[in-house]
Amino acid sequence: MESFVITWRELLIVVVVVLAVYMAEMLLLLRANKTGVSRFGLRGGKPDKSAQRLLDLESELADVLLRLQQLEQAQDNMERPSVAPQVTPTPYSQAIQLAREGLDADAVAASCGISRGEAELIVAMHRARAS
Repeated sequence: MESFVITWRELLIVVVVVLAVYMAEMLLLLRANKTGVSRFGLRGGKPDKSAQRLLDLESELADVLLRLQQLEQAQDNMERPSVAPQVTPTPYSQAIQLAREGLDADAVAASCGISRGEAELIVAMHRARAS
């Protein structure tokens, strides 16, 4: 069986051929760039559809990020009330308080301005909770 030997001369020829192919590809690429083709699909200064869509999305993303930053700043600048707002008592909350104090339905209805039936219901519910 014969052995296969590569000499330095054969190796040099292979390297020269590979470099020649690489240089030919580079020259073709440079020539294509001179005619107006870029990596973003621009030909003659006009973007193709996918490149234009990419540019539109980048612009929209920048707008969204700006809006998000504005909202975060507005949230940080909001003043939180230091005191809880005063709640005005309703006739029903007053009636519940009076029922808890032990007043009967007639007294609750008279002092809160609610009907006797509503007062009886509130007194009955309060007594049910107390027991």
